[in-house]
This record gives sequence, structure tokens and C-alpha cells, in this order.
Amino acid sequence: MSERGNRKTQIGIVVSDKMEKTAVVKVDRLVKHPVYNKYIKRSAKYKAHDEENVAKIGDRVLIVETRPLSKDKRWKIRQIIESRA
Repeated sequence: MSERGNRKTQIGIVVSDKMEKTAVVKVDRLVKHPVYNKYIKRSAKYKAHDEENVAKIGDRVLIVETRPLSKDKRWKIRQIIESRA
């Protein structure tokens, strides 16, 4: 599987696997507050394509950016880093 160019990757936790071939992945990041210089946790949820429906809730996954697959789906699950079960 050869990929072209540099694609963005993120690591996150699966928070929903109820859709067919789709998992919702929550990605956390730390942002420094401009005034108080304190780090704040921010999170974003991405819908990621899961062709074999193998990702389950609580799994830590690596997602990679891909072409638009639907209205909201722009990511694909590349691998499951840590399985909860």
C-alpha cells in the first residue's frame, strides 16, 4: 500500500462504533493559554473509515487523512495501537 505525499496522522480513542464501517475518534491536544500560560486540554472528534469494523469503543487508534468519503468522513483508521478488550 503506497501512499503519496505527506498525510496528517492523529492518535485518538474510539468513542463510538455504532455506524457501519465508521468509527468516531476523539483526539486530545494541549493548548497553552495566551495570558495565564497554563496548558488546557482541547479535544476534537473525527469520523474515520473502518472497512472491517474492527475498532471497538476504548481502542487507541492511528488515523490518517484521506480524500472525502462522505459529508463528514475525511479520515481512515490505519492501525489499532492498543485494544481495550
